[in-house]
This record gives sequence, C-alpha cells and structure tokens, in this order.
Amino acid sequence: MLSTLLNPQSIIIAAGTLGVIGIVFMETGLFFGFFFPGDSLLFTAGFLATQGYISFPWLLVGAFAAAVAGDSVGYAFGKKVGPAIFTKNDSLFFNRKHIARAQHFYEKHGRKTIILARFIPVVRTFAPIVAGVGNMPYKTFIVFNLIGGFLWTWAMLWFGYGLGALIPDPDRFVLPVVAAIIVISVLPALREIRKNYKIRA
Repeated sequence: MLSTLLNPQSIIIAAGTLGVIGIVFMETGLFFGFFFPGDSLLFTAGFLATQGYISFPWLLVGAFAAAVAGDSVGYAFGKKVGPAIFTKNDSLFFNRKHIARAQHFYEKHGRKTIILARFIPVVRTFAPIVAGVGNMPYKTFIVFNLIGGFLWTWAMLWFGYGLGALIPDPDRFVLPVVAAIIVISVLPALREIRKNYKIRA
C-alpha cells in the first residue's frame, strides 16, 4: 500500500491532470511543500501523457500557471512575515535551515535565484519567500518567476513526453528513469551541503 502511494505513476493516474497541477502549486507556494517530488512528478506526468493517462496540453498550461502562482504566494508570504520568519521555531513542517539555505543561494546568485532555484528541491520552495523578505520589487520578481516557471515545468514535461514517445513499451522504464531524475535533482543540494561542511571544517 505504501509503495503505491509513493509511486509517482500511481499518484498521477489516480489524481489526474488537476492533481498534478495542485501538487505543483503546493510545492512552490506552501512552505511545507518541499515534501512534494516536483521534478519526478512532472517528468512522470509527461511520460504518462504519451500513454493517454493524462492530458499533455492541459499539463503544459496548468503546471506553468500553478508554478507561477505558487511562487507568487510564497513571495507574498515572505513580504508579509518579513525577517520574523528567521526566528520562527522549527516544527514538523518548518525548518529554519531551509530558509537559511535559500537565503545563502539568493545572496550568491541574486535575482537569478528565482530561475535557478526551480531546478533545486527545497530551495525552489523557499527562494520566493526569501525574495519577499528581501523586498525584491514585485515587477522584477514576476519577470524571473515567469521565466523560471516556464523553463522548469516545460523542460520536465517535454523531457518525459519525448522519452515516452521515443521508447517502445515505455511502462517498464518509468521507475528507473524517475529514480534517476530524483538523484539528479538532489545532486546540487548535496554539493551545497558538502561545500558548507568543508567551510565549517
């Protein structure tokens, strides 16, 4: 039962297009959304669209809109809460380390963070919050938000769709490829952790 719930293929088939769009919004718009597997979910959704399980055109439009809306909600939350969020107590759904990591990434890459963070789990959830806390002008934020949301959602979806269309009998390759996507998506985070460990050492 648990393996079924954790299987992106089962989630997508059960939840459908609206379910995928909703998860994309929650991962990018709610500070506890870092739990959701955005990269692997989008890739698998694109992959399964070739099999007729889900509507690919609606995915392209809906996932992009959800990603942009989610980041805008995160920005608004950061703008409202402000620096106080850095002193918020840790809980099941909140960890100050995630905010600190996103802030470090923001300080290093500046406005480009809103685009680059899309491809890094956890950071993509908290980067718009940090942008709001840092009072980035919304006109600037929305431009980078639109670019980043488009590149992330369309890249993941088209990658999955293209692979599904090219590979004969693709069902048997879903899990191995999704596992590879998960590993690739966490590599930047592991690299940052290793770098910070070396600095502290």
